[in-house]
Amino acid sequence: MKYYIIAGEASGDLHGANLLKALFKNEPDAEVRFWGGDLMQKVGGTLVKHYKDLAFMGFAEVVMNLQTILKNIDFCKKDILAFNPDVIIFIDYPGFNMRIAKWAKEKGFDTHYYISPQIWAWKEGRIKAIKRDVNHMYVILPFEKDFYEKKHHYQVDYVGHPLLDEIDSFKKERANDFRNVHELDERPIIALLPGSRKQEISRLLSEMLQIVDDYPQFQFIIAGAPSLEFDFYKPFIKKENVKFISNDTYNLLNNAYAALVTSGTATLETALFKVPQVVVYKGNEISYQIAKRIIKLSYISLVNLIMDELVVTELIQKDCNPSNIKKEFEKLINNSSRVKILTKYHELEDKLGGVGASERVINSLNNNLRQL
Repeated sequence: MKYYIIAGEASGDLHGANLLKALFKNEPDAEVRFWGGDLMQKVGGTLVKHYKDLAFMGFAEVVMNLQTILKNIDFCKKDILAFNPDVIIFIDYPGFNMRIAKWAKEKGFDTHYYISPQIWAWKEGRIKAIKRDVNHMYVILPFEKDFYEKKHHYQVDYVGHPLLDEIDSFKKERANDFRNVHELDERPIIALLPGSRKQEISRLLSEMLQIVDDYPQFQFIIAGAPSLEFDFYKPFIKKENVKFISNDTYNLLNNAYAALVTSGTATLETALFKVPQVVVYKGNEISYQIAKRIIKLSYISLVNLIMDELVVTELIQKDCNPSNIKKEFEKLINNSSRVKILTKYHELEDKLGGVGASERVINSLNNNLRQL
């Protein structure tokens, strides 16, 4: 069988690599061409385009690079036609992938989508295009199945979350002696995950660090974003019991007692490492007010969204201030609160279906192919 896979971001490269491992395990002679990155390339197949050449974020940047984006779309179509795959698998990256899916379906290719666009949060109107252009959708969040099937009458396969595979693999293969490697003492570790973009880090890290002096019994460690140098963080680190690490977030979470986390995938990763957390978010006020009117969700963290209840505290906008952070942190380090959160984390992991998401995608894909 010939497979064409399109992953346009670092997260897609990670999940795509696991998918390729499962694919080659099931079908060693599979022919694969893909858009992705270094992780996918290490597994096998032919890398067509690296995601670093595709990373245009934000309205202004997209407009400035529109010519390049259109050339990439045109090139992708020509490459697919030349390869003539049996199956095309799209991994997230909806702005690009949905355009290719529309064209591919019209050309008669078999279209499969792994990791749904978050149309349950915004752009719900995309459901029309998905129904029209995607033959099979594989979703990773339990509530997405009900969203598609009950609300929109579109059959999907729920395969579980690939982060479970990543964390399981990390714990088996890559965990290091964190305290010795980073020359840490024996005090409990508080992980600070302030995000990956300069603006959000600038807003949130200074708020997080204001509680440090009140807790000398802990050591606070900032998880640096891979894309940012230490020089960016240096002005924030003015206290003795604050340290900085980069490219070792999983080891940090694996050794943390508690965490302050910016909303995003990191909230789910923190939960899966069984670290009690407070979720914080503060954005540009105008952008926040616009988003609040467009995005209709009860919670901002994946933990609470999946559980459909307030498992971890969310401090948003004006509520995200040093006074509230300290108040919620006090609850976080209280034993009774910790037990309650950790119990819910185990329920969360059960809801996500356990390890093996990539294998389940390949199994579901094969079942769907047999039904053709």
